[in-house]
Amino acid sequence: MRVVSGVCKGRALKAVPGNTTRPTTDKVKEALFNMIGPYFEGGLGLDLFAGSGGLGLEALSRGLDRVIFVDRDAKAIQTIYENIEACKMEDNAEVYRNDAERAIKALIKREIRFDYIFLDPPYKKQQLLSLMQKISEHRLLNNEGYIVCEHSHDVELPDSVGEFTQYKHEKYGIIAITIYSRFSEE
Repeated sequence: MRVVSGVCKGRALKAVPGNTTRPTTDKVKEALFNMIGPYFEGGLGLDLFAGSGGLGLEALSRGLDRVIFVDRDAKAIQTIYENIEACKMEDNAEVYRNDAERAIKALIKREIRFDYIFLDPPYKKQQLLSLMQKISEHRLLNNEGYIVCEHSHDVELPDSVGEFTQYKHEKYGIIAITIYSRFSEE
């Protein structure tokens, strides 16, 4: 597992010890960033089920200004810190140990709006629809922003959730990527 492109290209990333997380493969990472980027001129990201922090670090490497990493697993949090340090991105990252629901509530209170939100929950406990509904209700995504959902290939997500509409959907073996954007208000 490595950073695929950008300023940290080729940097090896540690995986979370044990089998509680499944890192996004380099092939899938490359494909999903090609759909939403592939590079950015600033912006704020949220890596909500961060695991090793691979998606958020890829986004920072490709030009996001800042990423907030959230995971509830202590081993994941330690791995995120180690990977952020290896990429020398300490000044561009915030890391929190929290579950997704509580993290969303905390972000609502901070009145933060994101340009990119990465949702990669454990496949057995899909929370994508309820989380996207909350993100929509509380307007946590900027107008030109994207929500990137990584999920099992056999999970079919709706064409729209709240104020978001499906922008792209691709399958890569047992993994699927579904990307949503905000409905145009014009």
